[in-house]
Amino acid sequence: MTTMTLQVPEALEKEHDETVRLIAAKLYEAGKLSLGQAAEMCGVEKRDFPAILAQFDVNYIQYTYEDVLADVARING
Repeated sequence: MTTMTLQVPEALEKEHDETVRLIAAKLYEAGKLSLGQAAEMCGVEKRDFPAILAQFDVNYIQYTYEDVLADVARING
């Protein structure tokens, strides 16, 4: 991992861990981080990260409607 410096309002200073979890969850949701990478960013085990996702209403399984259609098309040949 690399270190990034992010300037945030002072109001978030006490919410450091929560802010990191939010950013990790949203990057996972956007497909920018794998589950393992996002968990590592939060300092938790992979098996514990889905609970963090739930806190921010992020689905654990990133399976879109388009993915379903593509799978159905593949199955139907």
